[in-house]
Amino acid sequence: MINRTAMITGASRGIGRVCALELARAGARVVLAARSLDKLEEVASEVRAAGGSAKTVVVDMSSRDSIQAGVAKAQKEFGPIHILVNNAAITKDGLALRMKPDDWDTVIQTNLTGSFTAMQAVMQGMMKERWGRMINISSVVGEMGNAGQANYVASKAGLIGLTKAIAREIASRNITVNAIAPGFIDTDMTAALSDELKKKMLEQIPLKRLGKAEDIAAAVKFLASDEAGYITGHVLDVNGGMYM
Repeated sequence: MINRTAMITGASRGIGRVCALELARAGARVVLAARSLDKLEEVASEVRAAGGSAKTVVVDMSSRDSIQAGVAKAQKEFGPIHILVNNAAITKDGLALRMKPDDWDTVIQTNLTGSFTAMQAVMQGMMKERWGRMINISSVVGEMGNAGQANYVASKAGLIGLTKAIAREIASRNITVNAIAPGFIDTDMTAALSDELKKKMLEQIPLKRLGKAEDIAAAVKFLASDEAGYITGHVLDVNGGMYM
């Protein structure tokens, strides 16, 4: 059981939603953060219906003030955040030659700077508690690259470097910092792809299937647990073998 308070960004749908439900089932009190209050409340209702405890905070990961205010509200209502899952991310794909400066800036600001700001906001509370788990959701493309996604790839590769740097800084306070790098996951976005494109994706995956949000949530739950207390600065690949 994880009798701790966990904050999950991007918790209104997809991987974030499933991670929140999984942590709640494991006994964590969950703080659900995203931009859409209505969708957050739907997830919170799911958590409560299953007997868990959930709070919602509206957070825009591109805004430092919004992140800090969201964490402050969560800490006021729930106490220190013991577990942070940095899951929220956006894409604005395009070839580098024609990529607009705003598309670069917005993706880096949201995916990388936003994650750092959230880590910074919960860090002091974790240090006082002398216990903490920070889990950053990176991506397989942050390790192997991907054409047409220079901004997204840079943000996810940067998240891996950030994970390792912060892990070294705060390990003495019994706080672990790890990253998970998902491969192709079966989400609303991949469901809309053509059969031909899905076939090409599957050809890159030795296990010959797309991952499920539950695969990522299981990894998050493990890294958030006491059993993972001697793992820090690690990148856990959950990608069906497409990058080794």
